[in-house]
Amino acid sequence: MSIKRAFLLVSLLAVSHIALSQSLKVESLKTEHLVSPLGVDKPNPRLSWRMVSANEGAAQNSFRLLVGRDSLKVSQGSGDVWDSGKQQSSQMSVRYGGEALQPRTRYYWQVAITDEQGVEAKSEVASFETGKMSLDAWVGNWISDNKGIEHSPAPYFRKKFSVGKQVKQARLYVAVAGLYNLYINGERMGDGMLEPVYTRFDRRNMYMTYDVTPYIRDKENVVGIVLGNGWYNHQALAVWNFDVAPWRNRPAFCLDLHLTYDDGTEDVVSTDLSWRATDKGPLVRNNIYTGEHYDFTKEMQGWSTPDYDDSKWGGVKLRSLPSEQITSQQMRPIRACQEYEAAKFSELSEGVYLYDFGYNMAGVTRIKVRGEKGTVVKLRHGERLSKDGRLDQSNIDVYYRGDKEKDPFQTDILTLSGGEDEFMSAFNYKGFRYVQVEASAPVEIGKESLVAYFVHSDVPQVGEITSSNKLIEGLMAAANQAYLSNLMGYPTDCPQREKNGWTGDGHLAIEAALYNFDGITVYEKWLADHRDEQQPNGVLPDIIPTGGWGYDTDNGLDWTSTIAIIPWNLYLFYGDDEALRQCYPNIKRYVDYVGRISRGNLTTWGRGDWVPVTVGSNKELTSSVYYYVDATILARAAGLLGYEADQKRYSALAEQIKDSINKKYLNTETGIYASGTQTELCVPLYWGVVPEEHRAKVAQNLNEKVIASDFHLDVGVLGCKALLNALCENGYTETAYKVAIQDTYPSWGWWVTNGATTLLENWKLDATRDISDNHMMFGEIGAWFYKGLAGIYPDSERPGFKHINLKPYFPEGLEEFTARHTSPYGEIVSGWTTKGGKVMYSVTIPANSTATLTLPAGWTCKEGEKLELQAGTYTFACKRR
Repeated sequence: MSIKRAFLLVSLLAVSHIALSQSLKVESLKTEHLVSPLGVDKPNPRLSWRMVSANEGAAQNSFRLLVGRDSLKVSQGSGDVWDSGKQQSSQMSVRYGGEALQPRTRYYWQVAITDEQGVEAKSEVASFETGKMSLDAWVGNWISDNKGIEHSPAPYFRKKFSVGKQVKQARLYVAVAGLYNLYINGERMGDGMLEPVYTRFDRRNMYMTYDVTPYIRDKENVVGIVLGNGWYNHQALAVWNFDVAPWRNRPAFCLDLHLTYDDGTEDVVSTDLSWRATDKGPLVRNNIYTGEHYDFTKEMQGWSTPDYDDSKWGGVKLRSLPSEQITSQQMRPIRACQEYEAAKFSELSEGVYLYDFGYNMAGVTRIKVRGEKGTVVKLRHGERLSKDGRLDQSNIDVYYRGDKEKDPFQTDILTLSGGEDEFMSAFNYKGFRYVQVEASAPVEIGKESLVAYFVHSDVPQVGEITSSNKLIEGLMAAANQAYLSNLMGYPTDCPQREKNGWTGDGHLAIEAALYNFDGITVYEKWLADHRDEQQPNGVLPDIIPTGGWGYDTDNGLDWTSTIAIIPWNLYLFYGDDEALRQCYPNIKRYVDYVGRISRGNLTTWGRGDWVPVTVGSNKELTSSVYYYVDATILARAAGLLGYEADQKRYSALAEQIKDSINKKYLNTETGIYASGTQTELCVPLYWGVVPEEHRAKVAQNLNEKVIASDFHLDVGVLGCKALLNALCENGYTETAYKVAIQDTYPSWGWWVTNGATTLLENWKLDATRDISDNHMMFGEIGAWFYKGLAGIYPDSERPGFKHINLKPYFPEGLEEFTARHTSPYGEIVSGWTTKGGKVMYSVTIPANSTATLTLPAGWTCKEGEKLELQAGTYTFACKRR
């Protein structure tokens, strides 16, 4: 070979290597599932990343993690805190394993990977910053004003301080029992709402961390804070007994502002007896259930600025810790995520105006209004209208026991100043589509005067369904709207009537949640609430958090199995075993409790198939099935975590429960469970209780039962979770599809075709109880299209979609369908179009992931009917055999 040709070959190889390197990227660096978080308290936080490559068969061959205090050194390949060394591994989530992390310290990290061809790529440098890390690290005292729990006006606090040197960094840490808005020199800090999130306040409280460096001025500064009651001081009466919660008290807080100067010295401004307080501000009442009363004539202009005269303010008093756990709030915040303008506006009568925002939602409204000083304006929020076109709250105020005149349900009450006033509630949210504005005297108001904000935990959307069948898209929109309306730092049942963390609703909707949204931080927080609430004997209440209600009702297996089902699903969807590790002792305690109260491995402990269409189902059967589910999850978790004795014990228990259920309830000759309702057939099928030799017969009976109902649901919440899945996993996907897109009563589509923009609590539109119009307990429809049609399933052996089980189905008459889900490895796409009698099926497998594609029974393509796929994008021409 000539020297010239050799040089050309080397050059071409170099160019090729550069091109390959450019196509390989490392992105989406997260610490504890968050981007560059502040206030990390965990000593060994999880560090994760994502490989991006256009190469077919792209896979990570190795990684090296560097962590250090100097971002430049880390970028240059030196980690003074931790160097993992080159690890021959495809894993993309690692627990920090270096020297002990120090409190209030920023750390920088970078990951370098090699791919299947040995090409290397480095990520950008990411960061995380530790928080207090221990209770002893707090300098400030807990303080409040000198008022009691029934005092209505909100407390305002301020502290003036001087800065005489150049500030290099300022970090503010604030823990609050109640809710708060925080200000520095008149500027509100952060864009979160309803912070900190609701917890079992006498067992755990959250603190927030802020980088306030840009807001600190030379010389005089002021920190101001106003506290709201939230769930901590529940003044509004309701049947859930939060007014007698063991933690109840006047809101209080603790604050440390750490100032680091250019010369290396530090100061701490913290809460103590030098702070000033007043209850003479404009927020004269606030309740999480009812609303806010705001008097614009009492506004204190500039109250959180240095020039404000606080000589008439009073002092504060010290308070004891609300709990022994003050932990960092490391989760996606609650925010006003979307603004809605009114779709319709009308004046119903003199001084009464109605706004229709077109969508049901959880949130708040912002009004701009002008009227004479002292004019009272009421903003009443609700989901329905009465026959005369006025607001009707009768479906949502049924459990409210407060004074409906002085403190009406879901109503903000404003006293105008005489100029233009603007208001949006800070310490309350409502569930509504309509707002009726009532003014005691003439006001200047129009269609643009009131806007609505959709408020919820700001979890990123990771799933999308598009289809030629617009009902499918309507069902997905309603399911997602209902889900987000019921995510406020914990999953709720409804955003208006209760706002409770009903456990059953939470686990019944967990797959709909995780296919569509990146919600792991919210669920890990809620599972910590479970651990806080569990009694020593293993019992959990059926609403979490709770002030004591729910331990002695039907708080059994079909509801409180959240303690097992949600950690298992987080493991399946994220490949992250943290929740299973944290909850393992709690799951074990729970299962052991059920074992003690069960007879012959069967139990009636539970609520049953709640809100069925027509017929109820056997509660012992369904509760015992969930006992089996929990024992099975516990056995699997034991195996994953290395508890061999537990694995053997609980595997055996699961088999014993299964045998007991089948011995009592399965007629082996007919293939019927109990009385043969849809729920009694589908629940054992879906959860794996049916013996293999009887599955076909039971599934056939279920299919015939559904056909006999003309493809309509006849289930409550437990059957709703199981029905579509039991059908499609046993060869009857066409039947399941017809049920899913049914648009006559009773069905999900019946709601949507009748104008619902969220999922409802009752199949009947004219029901007289259980009639919230924004509920998630029937939310399985939000998950099923990803499974039953797109066929995107996680693999429990290689979780987090490291390996994908693809089982698509092409129903008759559906011309186009695509599902997208962004997994920890990247975007999975499964979809098709019909063309010339063929189905053109397209699938994308993200880098570092693989899939097994199984075509529907009776379908084939030239490549085969069961294919093993590497990372890449593929299209298959499929036809019936």
